[in-house]
Amino acid sequence: MDKILIVEDELDILNLLDINLQQAGFQTDLCTDGLEALKRVEEFKPDLILLDLMLPGLDGLEVCKAVKKNPDTFHIPILMLTARGEEVDRIVGFELGADDYVVKPFSIRELILRVKVILRRKQEPLPSPIWKYKGLTLDKEKMFFSVDGAEVKLTSTEFKLLSELIDAKGKVLSREQLLSRVWGYDFEGYARTVDAHIRRLRKKMGPYAEAIETMRGMGYKIKVE
Repeated sequence: MDKILIVEDELDILNLLDINLQQAGFQTDLCTDGLEALKRVEEFKPDLILLDLMLPGLDGLEVCKAVKKNPDTFHIPILMLTARGEEVDRIVGFELGADDYVVKPFSIRELILRVKVILRRKQEPLPSPIWKYKGLTLDKEKMFFSVDGAEVKLTSTEFKLLSELIDAKGKVLSREQLLSRVWGYDFEGYARTVDAHIRRLRKKMGPYAEAIETMRGMGYKIKVE
């Protein structure tokens, strides 16, 4: 049974999420502030974190940053809960390593769908073989990525995104195609999710960021040596 840590200070939303996720077959743990969330991550060892941005003590962005900087927890997917006016915070959240977000007020069915998609993506084995481009190496089978021989940690979403570009073998994939293939849904208005993850991937590629090309008005493609 997958374990989900729900971090939300609005008690009605917290209880709504708790009841519905348990009914969907998940084991849940709850907390209402950021500092407690970091303790619960260590103790509960969740498979996914539902994280509100506006929290007392330590806000959601700081919690996300701490989780993703910790080598013991960086692999845990984070689904952010945000208010409609927090687009900048959502983009920053992606830059810090969040996997997805849901805007309040949200559909509980949509949220559970996204949780399932993220967890399924985390568990699915990625196809071989090893991909190389200049100083970059991606071993899809071992979930290993390196830059000039030094391992660089990628989240499961980043692995899937890079793998989809590689599997396209130099063909352009639109934002909508990537959104559907990587996140498992195609909701209007979420294309910037792809852009934020591409920026983060390029940053991790260091001097080889040009391996991912932007095709203006079309999408992205991977360079092929």
